[in-house]
Amino acid sequence: MANVAVVGAQWGDEGKGKIVDWLSERADVIVRFQGGHNAGHTLVVDGVTYKLSLLPSGVVRRDKLSVIGNGVVVDPWALVEEMERVKAQGVDLTPDRLKIAENACLILPLHGQVDRARESARGDSRIGTTGRGIGPAYEDKVGRRAVRICDLADRDLLEERVDHLLLHHNALLKGLGEPQVERATVVDSLMEIAPKILPYIARVWEVLDTARRADKKILFEGAQGAMLDVDHGTYPFVTSSNTIAGQALAGSGFGGGLGFVLGLAKAYTTRVGSGPFPSELFDEVGQGLGERGREFGTVTGRARRCGWFDAAMVRQAVKVGGVSGIALTKLDVLDGMKELKVCTGYTIDGERSDVLPASPTLQAKVRPVYETLEGWEESTHGARSWAQLPATAVKYIRRLEELIEVPVAMVSTSPERNDTILVRDPFVTG
Repeated sequence: MANVAVVGAQWGDEGKGKIVDWLSERADVIVRFQGGHNAGHTLVVDGVTYKLSLLPSGVVRRDKLSVIGNGVVVDPWALVEEMERVKAQGVDLTPDRLKIAENACLILPLHGQVDRARESARGDSRIGTTGRGIGPAYEDKVGRRAVRICDLADRDLLEERVDHLLLHHNALLKGLGEPQVERATVVDSLMEIAPKILPYIARVWEVLDTARRADKKILFEGAQGAMLDVDHGTYPFVTSSNTIAGQALAGSGFGGGLGFVLGLAKAYTTRVGSGPFPSELFDEVGQGLGERGREFGTVTGRARRCGWFDAAMVRQAVKVGGVSGIALTKLDVLDGMKELKVCTGYTIDGERSDVLPASPTLQAKVRPVYETLEGWEESTHGARSWAQLPATAVKYIRRLEELIEVPVAMVSTSPERNDTILVRDPFVTG
């Protein structure tokens, strides 16, 4: 099976956009399978920067098919704005190049209103969502009251769906002291945007099955990271979907299986928003990582929290997500640091633990156990082969491999697409 899934092995923001774009040169079809426009991927191609949230990273390549799967929740206005933005940058987006699952659920403006109102009501216990309505949209999906993209083609059905939706959300908004939503406003706005979306909808499961039968190479692109997975992450400080590789199949309707799962991990650790972060740094070292790594969210602009590489957490993500190999990104951010630390495990009330516990109470008691490694003075920026890396950088990577128990398949040394060291091509199985 020459099908590859790319997923985050930390708390997201690991650099999936560049790696997926780099791999998409070898793929025929690129698929987004979960998340919404809370995800942010930044690509730098030939000096041009593309900022994507819903569109698969493969859209910048003219000869590839890009697919938004049923596991994605789609804000149609955000999608149209993003499509128009990349078109203005010279990307040719036609219904032949972009397919959107007809059974994908929609994010409506009221979802953002509910999201923000609930976060405000939580006060100091807020989760730290982007406020874009992702969570409420997924709740509507499993609550069987969502508006799906295919509903846009049938006004009578759409009005019925909206009625069910507002029965729930207006009661909630009223309880929170927020303005209620008018039915006509929702329906009219959806009917207005519908003609811009409907030409792209398709039976994605069928499109992917046809590609599989034709021996096409399919690349599945995840959003966020394993530790934000709604089941396996640091709950409740997680996203509202499954982010691990197993979701690639359910979130696209693909029955062909995966040949390789590539987990993305920075050479250090970052996190946006609230929640536990055992290896977080609050000193000038953490500040320096943030400044050199330009650690600001693509979508929110929020500064990311920074810390040492947490090998115990990544090892856990590897096991839960069936990761075959790691793409290590932002190695160059560590250039010039004489000493590096790696979190190899934790203590909880003085007892050693090699895993991050599920209980928030225990997570609050977690203290990192560090191993100190030698840094390097030389630059790794732009390196494209092992020979161009300092010996101590190679030693650092080898030690990470031992700790996370899977090999490093790729190393990224700058935001530029080609500044990548390929150790193993994920599309070459065996």
